[in-house]
Amino acid sequence: MLDDADDIHPLFYGAPKTTEFKKLRKRIVQNVREAIEQYGMIERGTATPPKWLVCLSGGKDSYTLLAILHELKWRGLLPVDLLACNLDQGQPDFPATVLPEFLEKMGVPHRIEYQDTYSIVVDKVPQGRTYCALCSRLRRGNLYRIAREEGCSAVVLGHHRDDILETFFMNLFHGGRLATMPPKLVNEEGDLFLYRPLAHVAEADCEKFAQSMRYPIIPCDLCGSQDGLQRQQVKAILDGWEKNSPGRRQVMFRALTNARPSHLLDSQLFDFKGLSTEMAKDNENSQEIPKLG
Repeated sequence: MLDDADDIHPLFYGAPKTTEFKKLRKRIVQNVREAIEQYGMIERGTATPPKWLVCLSGGKDSYTLLAILHELKWRGLLPVDLLACNLDQGQPDFPATVLPEFLEKMGVPHRIEYQDTYSIVVDKVPQGRTYCALCSRLRRGNLYRIAREEGCSAVVLGHHRDDILETFFMNLFHGGRLATMPPKLVNEEGDLFLYRPLAHVAEADCEKFAQSMRYPIIPCDLCGSQDGLQRQQVKAILDGWEKNSPGRRQVMFRALTNARPSHLLDSQLFDFKGLSTEMAKDNENSQEIPKLG
């Protein structure tokens, strides 16, 4: 089914015929379908199909996201309209023609937007500090604006499982809180969803997929500012754990989906003061736990 030339999206033309790639592709498709279904990313009950703004940076993750979403739509499994969007932020030496030419060739509906946020970031961020935090905020604001202009109900990002894990540990080590990137949220204005359909997909799978498809990868360090040192340290820690105990990343990710408020210390999530021995007896054979509210 995946290899019939007549029924695949152009984004998959030239896909390797190897068993290894077929398994990789099937695994990513299944992971994305699971995330979309588990977190309710398809809005129901609308008169017209929802429209998603799929953010394309030109990195391995966003290419994977774009291809898999179009795969699902092509198969009739994703009843939404997709609009790819690249925000050219004015980084030095950004290859501005790569993505428009690629999207035209693939027949993918798209919008290319130029906004020189790079100059703002360089002006505002002290020398020696990473640009990434402010750059991300400015990019997000522009993407929300574009989504509204295009009539989209959601902005869709290419953050994967490893991004989510790294963010969790950065918050744990440096932020003093248990939090990470949610697969689905509503923006502060309350008018747009933000989705991360790659939430269950491993970074290594994104890399193998994009490289196998020979997509024109654009490096993420054109502005001269690598991601923060703290994230790199966390990534190194997770790499070490994974090397010493293969599969550790997936176990930790599964823990994020299996929280037990009564076994943590946040009294805003669990009513410790109201807990009694009678309540404990009533719930000893149930996983239902009394919560605030």
